[in-house]
Amino acid sequence: MLLKEYRICMPLTVDEYKIGQLYMISKHSHEQSDRGEGVEVVQNEPFEDPNHGNGQFTEKRVYLNSKLPSWARAVVPKIFYVTEKAWNYYPYTITEYTCSFLPKFSIHIETKYEDNKGSNDSIFDSEAKDLEREVCFIDIACDEIPERYYKESEDPKHFKSEKTGRGQLREGWRDSHQPIMCSYKLVTVKFEVWGLQTRVEQFVHKVVRDILLIGHRQAFAWVDEWYDMTMDDVREYEKNMHEQTNIKVCNQHSSTVDDIESQAQTST
Repeated sequence: MLLKEYRICMPLTVDEYKIGQLYMISKHSHEQSDRGEGVEVVQNEPFEDPNHGNGQFTEKRVYLNSKLPSWARAVVPKIFYVTEKAWNYYPYTITEYTCSFLPKFSIHIETKYEDNKGSNDSIFDSEAKDLEREVCFIDIACDEIPERYYKESEDPKHFKSEKTGRGQLREGWRDSHQPIMCSYKLVTVKFEVWGLQTRVEQFVHKVVRDILLIGHRQAFAWVDEWYDMTMDDVREYEKNMHEQTNIKVCNQHSSTVDDIESQAQTST
């Protein structure tokens, strides 16, 4: 098991990002889905928890075979998917990833949002007080992203919002910018297979870090698209994007998913 805490600051407030997060996830999923790979939304509905109150539950299938490194493709079926389940009680969320072909693999992410610059060192003490973890700051303006994902229009060093006047972030912006918020993410990766555990867990954390960096950059760079939306507006946008994304992804997989699941149960 490899545990890390990521802290990603944004030039937004927690209340503003409530809309931006939903918009970014829907648009990003749609952009990254094509030719049978990407994100299929299976379920998205209100959910009530006795401890956390009202929230939203989503279940997705993430098809990503071609994005795996060659050593990973060699040990998994040609077509497979990761199941994502998320419980959103904003400003607290829980996200879990599992794979039917890899029963000893899982990712567990707890997220909390606060209006500060990542200075709360005890935000997860109750969840992981006895576990050692590395704290990793992610800078949306200055950290490098994989070249294939770079777009100048989504670079916070160049982008400036017309609606908010925020942007063109420079080194050290976290120390002076107002408003500012932080996404705190406690990420646990497990792959309990001898000989591959360390390699796989480290690789997954690298992928998670890249996704967090890209997603938060996009959420800010798209701020003028979502800033005037209400919660009803963004839920309608989310619904439409899910429908369009499912069409892009599901046509190729709809006839094979049941076969995949029966094969997995047989092999298990």
